[in-house]
Amino acid sequence: MSQFSVEQLRAEFPALREAANKKPFIFFDGPGGTQMAQPAIDGMMAYITGGMANLHGAFLTSVSTDNLLLEGRKAVADLLNCEPEEVAFGQNMTSHAFSIARSLGPFITETDEIVVTEQDHRANVDPWVTLAKDKGATVKFIPVNPETYTLELDNLDELITEKTKLVAVGMSSNVTGTVTDIGKIIARAKAVNAIVIIDAVHAVPHLAIDFKKLGCDVLLCSAYKFFGPHLGIAVIAKSLFEKLPVYKLAPAPQEIPDKLETGTQNHEAIAGLIGAIKFIEDQGEGKTRRERLQSGMQRIEAHEQQLTDRIEKFLKQIPEVHLYRAPEGTKKTPTFAFTLNGIKAREVTSWFAKNYHMCIADGHFYASTMADKLGVNPMGGWIRIGLAPYNTMEEVKLFEQGLQEFISTHVKKQQV
Repeated sequence: MSQFSVEQLRAEFPALREAANKKPFIFFDGPGGTQMAQPAIDGMMAYITGGMANLHGAFLTSVSTDNLLLEGRKAVADLLNCEPEEVAFGQNMTSHAFSIARSLGPFITETDEIVVTEQDHRANVDPWVTLAKDKGATVKFIPVNPETYTLELDNLDELITEKTKLVAVGMSSNVTGTVTDIGKIIARAKAVNAIVIIDAVHAVPHLAIDFKKLGCDVLLCSAYKFFGPHLGIAVIAKSLFEKLPVYKLAPAPQEIPDKLETGTQNHEAIAGLIGAIKFIEDQGEGKTRRERLQSGMQRIEAHEQQLTDRIEKFLKQIPEVHLYRAPEGTKKTPTFAFTLNGIKAREVTSWFAKNYHMCIADGHFYASTMADKLGVNPMGGWIRIGLAPYNTMEEVKLFEQGLQEFISTHVKKQQV
């Protein structure tokens, strides 16, 4: 396999280029959304400038738009290893979750239980909690361990029972980066015939995904997290999708996946999604697109792991830093949440933005249940640095330099 070159990869991102009289940003906000790759931009512009149209017409631009959606589904199918007809597009992950939750109403009764987690982004909690409230069902939470930042799965059989009808869990935390053992959760849920919803929004940018192997019923992700435009993607197993009573207009298509796609879709974004997946494919090698995508993701993960090892070692050795990171041996994405003794999170991120042109985020990141449990909200939540494959070792070293400077001028000064 050819050598991975971060310089060549960075050349595919216009946002990273230095403009005249403008210092380039250092983007450490990947978990909130990556920058867009050139193939995604090219795809969007080609569709916009080549003639936009709605679907199902006899004229060429409409036929081309029909084909665009088909190709978008095929591209996602190769990325996630699902069937094209299992792929639906929409506004975002949250909208998809609420739409699916509403359609699952007929399957839920007041004697049923719905299981969510304390670790997840609220987009994979509140749609299902709302469903439970509407139907009078009981909600159970899989707890997060406040010391290991992993889900406590020892009592899974007591949480997921014969009464459980739906289990929603995130593949990876968008805060701590913890990759959950969802295989164990899915196996238990399937043993009691529960529907399984997987939030893979934070996982897809960093991990090779195999929907068929996972065996879940629904997997949700967003294109803007992996180098594309703002677009939601729902993968729904055909066995569930075909019987899902989706709320839709009467004349709209009844077949899958069209029946979930209410109204006119964001066609230019779907063109951008195809370009984003092509960008990942271009990083790998293989005879098929699926093989090239898997190879590309493996190379991205290997590069990010080098940077991860450096940052983790650095943050762990600083006494003033409280790092919320799962123990060694637990798989994690390149996402770090930490706090600094006595300092509000926004003070830190604002200082980095002003002095180092670094995009570092702060807050609870909608993982508000975990934020409450871990007591970080009084400090304005966490400081989060999240990597993408276009980040470099030089940028990591600058972050280390900046944090040491901030601590010496702000934290230690307070302690005197």
